[in-house]
Amino acid sequence: MDQLPEQPTEGPVPTSADVARVAGVSRATVSYVLNNNLTVRISEPTRRRVREAASELGYVPHAAARSLRAGHSRMVLMPTGSHPAGPLQHRFLDELESGLRRLDYTVVQHGSLGLDADTAARAWAELRPVAVIAPAAVALTPQGTAVLRRSGAKAVITLGPQPVDGAHALVMDQREVGSCAIGHLLERGRRRIGVVMPEEPGLAVFAEPRLAGARRAASGGGAHVEPLPLRYEEESAAALAARWRTLGLDAVFAYDDAYAMLLMRALQDAGIEVPAETAVMGADDLLLGRLLRPRLSSVRMELATAQPLADLVDRLVQHPAGMLERHDLLRARAVPRESG
Repeated sequence: MDQLPEQPTEGPVPTSADVARVAGVSRATVSYVLNNNLTVRISEPTRRRVREAASELGYVPHAAARSLRAGHSRMVLMPTGSHPAGPLQHRFLDELESGLRRLDYTVVQHGSLGLDADTAARAWAELRPVAVIAPAAVALTPQGTAVLRRSGAKAVITLGPQPVDGAHALVMDQREVGSCAIGHLLERGRRRIGVVMPEEPGLAVFAEPRLAGARRAASGGGAHVEPLPLRYEEESAAALAARWRTLGLDAVFAYDDAYAMLLMRALQDAGIEVPAETAVMGADDLLLGRLLRPRLSSVRMELATAQPLADLVDRLVQHPAGMLERHDLLRARAVPRESG
């Protein structure tokens, strides 16, 4: 990992003119090198000399000044919501951020908790991002999209179950998860299936489409689906398990692996045999679920794109006048194990 050289805490702020003087080049050359401009032919020894001079002086380019010159920033804004991100979302964000850095974008996360849709859009627009990628739990409206466009955003992109008018859409259709889980349970002969609906704030945006997908699959297979509200607490799971036999269910899709593990333990403590009396299905395919006894059946979710995500964002930025695009990213498949 590169280490910044120790610099004096006081004194004048170094400028590109200082770097040019130390490196023995023009200020234009300093700008080309430090902004990674590869369209101008500059020898590698000169590039190295400029970088060394900048490091020695502690000089970094002024982002605001660079944005004024270019007419836009290289900032990609990613608002953050209040809901916990799952493993798939973490993989998505890690891949996207590392790819955007490779393309010389600066990724900035913006805390948007408590802001309504229009206020949030105005707050994002004030930063003049070149692109905004808004996750499902952060509100974005067609009006907000228009505000961002007028402020100079070249690409406004939503990441969630449904597109928003005026924005590009990276769609993770959670209905596929519910449909996949119920399809697997139907193949195992289960016909009365509970679907856990987490009561934690922020999860409804994922849970409700999963329930819709579950109902869609059940209706085609002659099965019944019963929504089951559940808090992520042992007491809540124990209370549900205590009345389980009165529900007449022979299987449960427990939203994800975390809820599935919580409920399966409560069912076992209540004397409900898994999977003999009740099959249990999760989602996310966590390693911990494979360490349980019985091992947890799950839905594995994967991203599927024709090109790297960062390259897709860069292309949308480079062609802002193009048609709005929709990309369906989510692929789901059942992973059968011992729990059902």
